[in-house]
Amino acid sequence: MRIRLYQLDAFATRHFEGNPAAVMLVAEFPSDATMQALAAENNLSETAFLVRDGADYRIRWFTPCLEVPLCGHATLASAAVVMERLEPGRREVVFHSASGPLRVMRTSDGYSMDFPARPAVRMDSPPAGIAAALGVTPVEVHRHPANYLALLESPAAVRALAPDFAAIARLDRPGLIVTAMGEGEFDFTSRYFAPAKGVDEDPVTGGAHCMLAPFWAPRLGKQSFVARQASRRGGTVRCAVEGDRVRLEGGCVFYLEGEVEF
Repeated sequence: MRIRLYQLDAFATRHFEGNPAAVMLVAEFPSDATMQALAAENNLSETAFLVRDGADYRIRWFTPCLEVPLCGHATLASAAVVMERLEPGRREVVFHSASGPLRVMRTSDGYSMDFPARPAVRMDSPPAGIAAALGVTPVEVHRHPANYLALLESPAAVRALAPDFAAIARLDRPGLIVTAMGEGEFDFTSRYFAPAKGVDEDPVTGGAHCMLAPFWAPRLGKQSFVARQASRRGGTVRCAVEGDRVRLEGGCVFYLEGEVEF
């Protein structure tokens, strides 16, 4: 079997920044075991599988160890593949996913994605394991079924974290977002840890910003943001709260194009 493969840096304007994603084009989704094996072989935080569905596409996402219900950067990468390689000149595309239809539109300098918001609830008694795993005590902790969100005092504190990934993996949420106010041109900064999903630190995370944008909106008194994910690679996400949806914007850079044979 041969499968067309693309690898892109998402939420990036140049190579070697943002979040690498693999996009694989298939006539029909292979077995779950096969897609999981391919994602593990690609060894990136996410591999997206695309199936043409009329004018739209169906999409599924796999980390190296499991399937996830939503992924921002691999959707961004998939949109770039559709609009720059498969159907050059196309202006928008809809991906049908486990999280519903996701519309992506071309912008002047990248792509804009329409994703479901993930509003979080503040915890009066957060799990002690969060502070122990991070090595610092958060100012606040909020929860959503997808992730915990820990607020720290400063962007420097976010950047300085050297967390215990094994301890984070033992939390009862798949991932942990850490955030603080931004500095300079950025409204807020963040990092995202998801060792339970096979990704100790995700470089730039669209799904995390579905929580971060609603979290920061009342605190900053605004609905649109320029955010910085402060991983080693780093990436900028423009995002906005629009009712029960979040708009995420960023660019993509093609890195690799070829075929997988197995």
